[in-house]
Amino acid sequence: MFHRDGLFKDAKVPAANPQPLPTGPRPQPAEPPKAEATVTPHRTTTDGKGSKLIVGPDIKLKGAEITDCDTLVVEGRVEAAMDSRVIQIAEQGVFCGTVGIDIAEIHGRFEGDLTARKQLIIRATGKVTGKVRYGKLTIEEGGELSGDIGALNGADALRRERPVIAKPATGML
Repeated sequence: MFHRDGLFKDAKVPAANPQPLPTGPRPQPAEPPKAEATVTPHRTTTDGKGSKLIVGPDIKLKGAEITDCDTLVVEGRVEAAMDSRVIQIAEQGVFCGTVGIDIAEIHGRFEGDLTARKQLIIRATGKVTGKVRYGKLTIEEGGELSGDIGALNGADALRRERPVIAKPATGML
């Protein structure tokens, strides 16, 4: 049987630090300033919180279908499809894919198919390319929009895009 004292007999263990450890709250690292959100998401839950997904800087989310998310904040890179209420793409953020959304605020880059049923806001640092449909459009000086661009009519703006699911045939031969 092994004896604990004998296992590490030859190992040199440094002397314990004679100073007591601090007991107060830990100092918090300084956080980088956060961009102000100018879009207020519509709340759908009774408690008023809604669901929010934040894809942080240096995070890559690929090949996903994002569902049941009221607000998506993209600070990293997302390659996905989604139908939701609000998307906010930060200055360093990139979204590639297909989006059906109520309100889109773009500070970074969007590439793909974008349908902003209510409003598309492209900030001075924003760049949107692809097939774009919008209810209302705001582009700050310096913002870029290119591709197949078109305004939605009233009926299109109210309709949410939903995937069509084929039903199996029911009948006798």
